[in-house]
Amino acid sequence: MASIHASAVLAGPRALLIRGPAGSGKSRLVLALVQAAHAGLLPFARLVADDRAEVRAVNGRVLVQPVEQLAGLLEVRGLGLRRMPFEPVAVVGMIVDLDAADAERMPRPTPGVVNGIAVPRLAVAPGIDPMPCILASCMTAEREPIPSPVTG
Repeated sequence: MASIHASAVLAGPRALLIRGPAGSGKSRLVLALVQAAHAGLLPFARLVADDRAEVRAVNGRVLVQPVEQLAGLLEVRGLGLRRMPFEPVAVVGMIVDLDAADAERMPRPTPGVVNGIAVPRLAVAPGIDPMPCILASCMTAEREPIPSPVTG
């Protein structure tokens, strides 16, 4: 099991593994997702890990859990560490990379890799609020390819 600098939140049945440099908004995004679930914008969201997460590959899936010392703690800027309900382990369904230099306006699906396992990835450009993209990802389906016109 590897400990990485990341946060994680269970949003519905799968966790979002949130990576990014210090100060990029990982903890703020976790709190915003939990608040979105309380407001009814998501069916469910709960903290898994903040700041440090342990990840491991099991049967082709990536599992994430909090490091023991930080379990149930979330840093809220201006308030400090706060205790919250948390999930002890979750399956990662998407990687969210904040302040990603490779973020594109119309990206091609490019997976992220964690412990040798490919996971869908959302690259968020510096200065962009990730919430609209994450909510849209949770509430919409990817567009079907446009069929080519029939010539005749």
